[in-house]
Amino acid sequence: MQSSAPTILRVESLESGQARRVLAVPDFRRLWLVGLVGSVARWLEMLVIGVVVYQATDSALLVAAMTLLRMLPMGLFGAILGVMADRVPRRGALLAVLVLQAVAVGELVLADLLGTLAVWQIALASLLGGLGWATDNPVRRMLIGEAVGPARMSQAMSLDVMASNASRVAGPALGGTLLALLGPGAAFGLCLLFHLVSFATALRLTVGTTVERQRSRGVLQEMRESFAFALHHPRLRAVLLVTIVFNLSAWPCTSMIPVIGQSGLGLGPEGVGILASMDGLGALVGAALVGAFVAPHRHAAIYVGGTIIYLAMMAGFALSPSPLLAGLLLVAVGVGGAGFASMQATLIYLSAPPEQRSRALGVLSTAIGTGLLGFLQLGLLAESLGAATATAVVCAQGILVLAATWSVWKPLFQQD
Repeated sequence: MQSSAPTILRVESLESGQARRVLAVPDFRRLWLVGLVGSVARWLEMLVIGVVVYQATDSALLVAAMTLLRMLPMGLFGAILGVMADRVPRRGALLAVLVLQAVAVGELVLADLLGTLAVWQIALASLLGGLGWATDNPVRRMLIGEAVGPARMSQAMSLDVMASNASRVAGPALGGTLLALLGPGAAFGLCLLFHLVSFATALRLTVGTTVERQRSRGVLQEMRESFAFALHHPRLRAVLLVTIVFNLSAWPCTSMIPVIGQSGLGLGPEGVGILASMDGLGALVGAALVGAFVAPHRHAAIYVGGTIIYLAMMAGFALSPSPLLAGLLLVAVGVGGAGFASMQATLIYLSAPPEQRSRALGVLSTAIGTGLLGFLQLGLLAESLGAATATAVVCAQGILVLAATWSVWKPLFQQD
């Protein structure tokens, strides 16, 4: 299938009047709040799960496996969910996802109250939470595009990523504090409350109440066409490649922060929570910078450059001898991650024609899902080499792969 030329849109920075009007759109504010609250719950839950599982098993591999299970639905069902999202009202799909996430974490609250909390229950909750997470691109972020329009999508995504990154400060900090003071049940209970707030907010949405177009072809046929279109489109192919590298070599390393914090730096739960929040602090700053200076000709540099910064700084964190230096390096990790995350869905949305956007974002979710292989690789290496050395090795691998595949992602720069 021949790739179509990307639509050229006038995109203004967050300092402009048009960008400020993004916040004036009621449905955008609701979707933004759903994303913020849900992301706080996710990062809180992942931090608490990492600490609890490591304390119960003393296994870095099992810690990585919890995040692997959370990523599994993206890898298995990302493209299918992208196709299915075109066939149902997205508002209803979002509400169903929020109910699923509430049920998943509610199971952990109940198990802790009964004194029966076990690793297998945590694993099940991680899997169910991941199924909801896999719908974020083809459902919630497509609703954001519907609410604000293509011309304001990059500003909307910058604000959305800024909220997500703020949650990476609040989530781990809240999780570590509650875990230390009240135990895992209180932390999971707060997650449940966050999901209920998200559900109540999503009930007020006015977008996504109808199916945009009827489909006459089967789900599997459309899924195959989605992959074929993305792989033949130079810009989409480039975005997917960088996404795969990031999710194989960069993102999995976050699962080792609790392990390195405890075993390498000698920190307790509160210290680990503060350390993990440094990544989010840097990401919050990075998202603000992206929002202030974003322009179409900078999209590719922000996207690829952010990936390289993330990999290099994460390797430095893994080998850091002190908590202070480790925290500063994680701030830099967050800045790089913000550049990657802000541009990832934006580049897909702006490069794909309107009728292909949901399915292209579904393919993106599948590319993100390859991270489960990264978590598996990192977990196995951590068992044999130790968490710190394994993290540094995996980050170096990512930088080398990017260097070797520049010919695939250079179209991002040629067409910007």
